[in-house]
Amino acid sequence: MAVTWTNALLAAGSALAGALAVVVLTHLVVRLLARRWPPASRLAHSARRPFRALVVLLALSGWVAGVRPDPSSDWATWWDAAALALRVLAIGAGGWLLTAVLLFVEDLTLGRTRTDVRDNRLARRVRTQVLLVRRLTIALVTIVTIGAILFSFPAVRTIGASVLASAGLISVVAALAAQSMLANVFAGMQLAFNDAVKVDDAVIVEGEWGTIEEITLSYVVVRIWDERRMILPSTYFTTTPFQNWTRKNSELMGSVELDLDWRTGVDALREHLPSVMERAGEMWDGRVSHVQVTDAVGGWVRVRVLVTSYDAPTLYDLRCHVREELVRWVREQHTEALPVRRLLLDGQ
Repeated sequence: MAVTWTNALLAAGSALAGALAVVVLTHLVVRLLARRWPPASRLAHSARRPFRALVVLLALSGWVAGVRPDPSSDWATWWDAAALALRVLAIGAGGWLLTAVLLFVEDLTLGRTRTDVRDNRLARRVRTQVLLVRRLTIALVTIVTIGAILFSFPAVRTIGASVLASAGLISVVAALAAQSMLANVFAGMQLAFNDAVKVDDAVIVEGEWGTIEEITLSYVVVRIWDERRMILPSTYFTTTPFQNWTRKNSELMGSVELDLDWRTGVDALREHLPSVMERAGEMWDGRVSHVQVTDAVGGWVRVRVLVTSYDAPTLYDLRCHVREELVRWVREQHTEALPVRRLLLDGQ
């Protein structure tokens, strides 16, 4: 018995030493690789813990399988239970490592796109797709890992054939029971790849203006202009008409309307507008700044000023700036344009 336990302890030490050697060797290889490819250091940081856990668990599993006692021994049952536990933990660590590697690859793709530039439509499209793929990756790896763990138990493998034989009926029942959830999942995947809506798109939904804050596999979060959040199922954007102001590009055109008196000098207003746009600074993209008279009924003249900007938030600030400047100009320098009501009294 003493010799047996001595051999077992020596085998355990050898297994742990081998695991340590693998970890150290991998660390050195990654450091050398990071000199030529800097992202390798980030991969090592994100996958360090699951990799070490997997190597140690595999080493211990090999040791347990190699020094298994005689089946008639009192330790055989406990030994089999330990082997099963190590196998389950190794499968979990493998799923953890696979998730870390896949998420690193997806983050690497995400890091190549920038959303802090003016024309960021392509970057927002890639970001939307990567975020959806991340959630799908985690869900699929989790399902596969749980399935592999369950099939590690002999009882589950025994009933596996009968379960697979009735998989057709089970899938039909499950599809009917989860029809709404599955519809949202497929709608979320469709949104990620059909370019109908992306993260940071400016949209109008349910009569509210806002931006797409988050797209998941089942719902979409819209950040309303007043900081409220509207949670909508993914199927909303595949079945209900909505306005997307930034689907093709971020540039937008907006209008500022003023009701003025009939004595308004439209030519003077046109001559004053360039100075207003010059004071707007970077809010104006320099494309459009027009003055139009769109209506002249009800005793007033309706003047519309068209302006353009880089994106929806900047356009809103630009419209407020133009409106304030024109109101100040009318009040201080062109008082005859102030709207007034005239009443004609007939003396007879």
